[in-house]
Amino acid sequence: MNVILLERISKLGQMGETVKVRDGFARNYLLPLGKALRANAANKARFEAERSTLEARNLERKSEAQTVADVLDGKSFIVVRSAGETGQLYGSVAARDVVEILGAEGFTIGRNQVELNTPIKTIGLHKVVLHLHAEVEISVELNVARSAEEAERQTKGESLTSADAIYGIDEDALRPEDFFDPEADRDGDDE
Repeated sequence: MNVILLERISKLGQMGETVKVRDGFARNYLLPLGKALRANAANKARFEAERSTLEARNLERKSEAQTVADVLDGKSFIVVRSAGETGQLYGSVAARDVVEILGAEGFTIGRNQVELNTPIKTIGLHKVVLHLHAEVEISVELNVARSAEEAERQTKGESLTSADAIYGIDEDALRPEDFFDPEADRDGDDE
């Protein structure tokens, strides 16, 4: 099906372009959400008549997204989750969790604006890309840790994915004398 795009859609085209898309994509996504019109003579005339208002609306949305992007770009957010000793999370951090975290900080972002192909399942520093507008893309950093103290340690560059990092044990510095008293009586005689 040929459609006229009413806004820029990444990997598809710019506003006003006539593109060929699959019928289901047009019927289920582009047409119901008002992102495109069927390509026919009447809709082409309608688009040309409304072009200036569509461009103004697009420019307004882009400027709003850019103001949010200027504040949000490069920020780091701490996410406290339960995890095992090796750093595997007992749950995961998904797109809806990112939306909740940003919402708690006062930013209104939709789930479809978060580009997180697979959920985060380990502690550490993770970059998450946000598409605020078709032309405005930023990234934020999620610091996933077991506690706020661990998040601070991760921010300084420390890796917390092993037991020695968690408990502060240096396995190379351990000696047998640390575990038993060499002077103790082992044969059971109490002389």
